[in-house]
Amino acid sequence: MSHVHKEHKEKGPKEINFSIITVSTSRALEASKGNIVQDISGDIAHKLIQERKYKVVFRTIVPDDIKAIKNALQEAQKARADIIIFVGGTGLTRDDLTIEAIKPLLQKEIPGFGEIFRYLSYLEIGSSAFLSRALAGTIGEKVVFCLPGSPNAVKLALEKLILEEAGHLVYMLKRK
Repeated sequence: MSHVHKEHKEKGPKEINFSIITVSTSRALEASKGNIVQDISGDIAHKLIQERKYKVVFRTIVPDDIKAIKNALQEAQKARADIIIFVGGTGLTRDDLTIEAIKPLLQKEIPGFGEIFRYLSYLEIGSSAFLSRALAGTIGEKVVFCLPGSPNAVKLALEKLILEEAGHLVYMLKRK
């Protein structure tokens, strides 16, 4: 690790606020009916974030709908999340719309995240990893990640990439 990189990581905030937004039409429908919804991937993200002593300040489940996804993003921003994680809706089916909702809003894309995520996924699951449209970028002083909905993908992204660089990312965006 370079001296500058180490310095940025050390200067990074120790308190970081996260939002977790699960994108799933079926789960959102069940939740809207007042039913208890199982959100394994969201639960994994929540647990891993809390284990690092960070806070989850906003969490919701929304349908695969561009307007609902953008509204959830606005709610996460209002909740003062530093890092916003979307779980699901990144595949290739007609109703996977997370990328279409979020990518046009990004001020700066972080292409290395998707590239390294797909590489690490390839090491675990093989060639189907290239089907992932995992994405990261910035909106103002917020970092936004769009992850596949599988529990293993969420765990991999958080443990190997996002949580390792969370402080560094937030420091860089808030630096004047």
